[in-house]
Amino acid sequence: MKPSPLSSFARLATLTPHTGFAPAGLNLKSTAALAEEDAFTLDGLFLERERRTPEAVAYSQFDPDAGQWRDYSWAETAREAARWHAALADLGLARGERVAIMLGNCREWVHFDLAALNLGLVTVPIFVNDRPDNVAWILAHAGCRALLIGGPGQWSALTTIRPEIERLDALISLAPLPDGPDNLRLADVWLPVTAAPLPSPRSRPDDLATLVYTSGTTGRPKGVMLSHRNILSNVWAGLAAVPVTGTDRMLSFLPLSHMLERSVGYYLAMAAGCRVAYARSIPQLAEDMVATRPTILIAVPRIFERVRERILDALACAPPMQQRLFQRAVDLGWRRFLHRQGREHWSPGLMLEPALDHLVGARVRARLGGQLRLAICGGAPLAPEVARFFLALGVNVLQGYGLTEASPVIAVNRLEDNEPDSVGQALPGIRVRIGADHELLTHSASVMLGFWRDDAATRRIVDADGWLHTGDQAVIGPRGHITLTGRIKDILVLSTGEKVSPVDLEQALAASPLLDQVMVLGDGRPYLAALAVPRADALAAAPAEPRAREDWLLERLRPLMHDFPGYARLARVAINDETWTVENGLLTPTLKLKRRAVLERYRAEIEALYAGH
Repeated sequence: MKPSPLSSFARLATLTPHTGFAPAGLNLKSTAALAEEDAFTLDGLFLERERRTPEAVAYSQFDPDAGQWRDYSWAETAREAARWHAALADLGLARGERVAIMLGNCREWVHFDLAALNLGLVTVPIFVNDRPDNVAWILAHAGCRALLIGGPGQWSALTTIRPEIERLDALISLAPLPDGPDNLRLADVWLPVTAAPLPSPRSRPDDLATLVYTSGTTGRPKGVMLSHRNILSNVWAGLAAVPVTGTDRMLSFLPLSHMLERSVGYYLAMAAGCRVAYARSIPQLAEDMVATRPTILIAVPRIFERVRERILDALACAPPMQQRLFQRAVDLGWRRFLHRQGREHWSPGLMLEPALDHLVGARVRARLGGQLRLAICGGAPLAPEVARFFLALGVNVLQGYGLTEASPVIAVNRLEDNEPDSVGQALPGIRVRIGADHELLTHSASVMLGFWRDDAATRRIVDADGWLHTGDQAVIGPRGHITLTGRIKDILVLSTGEKVSPVDLEQALAASPLLDQVMVLGDGRPYLAALAVPRADALAAAPAEPRAREDWLLERLRPLMHDFPGYARLARVAINDETWTVENGLLTPTLKLKRRAVLERYRAEIEALYAGH
C-alpha cells in the first residue's frame, strides 16, 4: 500500500503549530536592525553590523568534510574579508576598476564582495552557469581586471574562452585547476594567513558599487550601474515594509548574481542582523530546508509550483477520504486567510480549521522547515491559484515585483495586507504611476545610475524627469496594490489585428498536470499555437502518431482556456521533448523564458504549426 502523502510530510520534520505571522519566540521588536543613519555605503553597512553584533551568527554553510553545518560569526566574516582585502590590494587596481564574481552562493562570495567594495572596486556578478561566450562578452564589456571562480567544474567550461581569461590580471580559484592559466591565483595560497582589519569606508554613497548584467530575454545583457545609495535605499525601504529581525533565519538558494537575492538575502539580512544559510544545491533544497529551519525564504514562482505539483501528485495516490480531507483543509484555510485579512466575516465553519490545519497545513509547512514565517516571491508572476494554495495552508507567501534597474524591489505585499493576485504596494519612498499604454513607471533613490557604456539605452528607459519605464503594463488599485496585466513588448498581434498577452494564457496552461513548460506563439499569424514540454510520463495514454498525439493534448488543454475569448485560444500545439533550461540558453538565470532564443531554436517546428495558412 502506498504511504499517505500526509504521513510522508510528517516524517520530514517535527511539526510546529501554526501561530499566525510569527513562530513562537520570534521577537519582532528586536533592536539588532541597523537604521538608515548607521551606514551610507555597503562596506560601511557591514562594518557597523560587525561592530554592533560581532559574535552573533552571520552565516551557516555545510562542511562536506565534516558532514555537518557550521556557523560563522560577523567577527569571523570580518577577518576573512580582511584577508581578501589584502590580497586584492596587492593586485594594484585603482578605485572604480571592475572585478567579476562567478561563484555559487557561499561565504567566499560575501568575503570577496566586501573586500572589493571596501577597496572602492566595482563588483560584477556573473551567473555561475552562464555560457562561456556570454562570460567573455561581460568581462570585455565591463573591462574586468580579475575573475573569481569556484574550481575545475567552471574552468572546464571557460577553457573555450581561455585567451580572454588570460588577458585578466588574475583568475582566482577556490580550488586547484588542471592546466590553469599563468595568471591563476589559488585562493588558499594567495590569501594571507592574517590581515589588518578592514579600514573605514572611503567610498561615497553615489559611487558606483556594482555592475549587474541583466539576464535579458532578448539580445546581449546590459550592465546596470547601481550605486551604494541605490541599493541601500532599497534595503531601508524593504525593512520598513516587511519586518525582518536578528532572530530570523534565511536560506539562500537563488543566485547572488541576481539582485533580488543580493539585495534582500545579503544586504537586507545584514542590516537586520539575521543569519543566512547557504543551500548546497537545488536538488538538496528539501533537505536543507528541514536542516536549517528558515523563517524567511526568497524564491521564484517555479519553486512554489514544483512543491505544489509534488503535493498534488502524492495526493492523487491517496484514498478518496484523504483527498476530501485535504481539499476541505484548503477551503477552510483560504477562508481563515481572508478572515485574518479582514476581508471575510468569521463563520462557525472556521472552528474546524485548527484541527484540519494540524492534520494538513502543519505537515506541508514541515516540508519547508516548520518555522517559515514568510516567503517573498519575485522574478516572475506567481499564478494566483498557486499563491492561494500556499496561503490556505498557512504559508505566508508575499508576492513582490521589481527590476534590476530599480535595485531591485519596487513593490511587495504586506503580511497584514496581502492581495495575492497583485504584487503589493510600492515600498515606502518609492513612487509609482501609470503612463502611456498602461505602462508602470517608478521614481525613487533606488533607480539605477544608468546602463554601462550605453547612454542611448539609458535615455530610452529613464526619462528626463527620472521616471524608470518598466515595460510592464499594470493597474493600481484604490489602496495602492499593483496588478500586472502584461508586458508591452510581449504582446502578440495576430494577423487579424487582435492583441493577446501570451503570459496570461501561459499562466492558465501551466495549471495543467500534463505540462512542464509552455510558450504561446502567434505574432503576425492567423491564430495562436504553442510549444509544449510535457511532464515525464504525462502523455503515456496519448496516441503514438505525432499529429494525433498533439490533438489529444490540445483537447485536454481546452478547459483551461474557457475564460479567454475565442481568438485568444490555442488552435495548434507542438510537443517538444527538450526541457528548456538555463544551461541550454532557453531560460534566464531567474527562470524566465527567452522567447527569442526559443523561436530561433524551434523555427522549423513553429513553421510546421502554421503550414498551409
